[in-house]
Amino acid sequence: MASGLACMVGLEGRRRAGDLSQATGDNTRYAVEFITVRRSTNMAIDIGISEEDRKSIVDGLSRLLSDTYVLYLKTHNFHWNVTGPMFRTLHLMFEEQYNELALAVDLIAERIRALGFPAPGAYSVYARLSSIKEEEGVPSAEDMIRQLVDGQEAVTRTARGIFPLLDKVSDEPTADLLTQRMQVHEKTAWMLRSLLDER
Repeated sequence: MASGLACMVGLEGRRRAGDLSQATGDNTRYAVEFITVRRSTNMAIDIGISEEDRKSIVDGLSRLLSDTYVLYLKTHNFHWNVTGPMFRTLHLMFEEQYNELALAVDLIAERIRALGFPAPGAYSVYARLSSIKEEEGVPSAEDMIRQLVDGQEAVTRTARGIFPLLDKVSDEPTADLLTQRMQVHEKTAWMLRSLLDER
């Protein structure tokens, strides 16, 4: 089914576009070109994984996306609000971590889209799906570190929980993404935990 779409083009495009109406204002001329656009039809996804299995994978990835986004917000909050003798170290470390998490959110959401489903994007959905608890107030620097260790480990557990289905349906691209995410979260948890080690 075709529909008309109005598009503003410069006067120089008028000659190419044919006989178009033009408007004059502020010494600038514009021509309106009506372009016929066909509505796209949804193509079936045939990547060797059934829709039911893709939906199950997406359910797991949506939980992972929610955990990652909540951890991103928490890390960014702590970057803004950390105080104390370790301020500079933690301020910069938290910045590196929330920047990495922001990139991860995009990768996870794009994998959900590649599997044929919409990626969740509402705070209310993230709060419902995430295993990471939101905390009110501003904790001490040490408590911030503890909370972020817990958050990094929670994301790792969520990612690991998706693997049995991925193995069953041979979804190597998602498995590769989750392996990379787990490596990052486990390393970050170790680095944060080391800040609390008094030995």
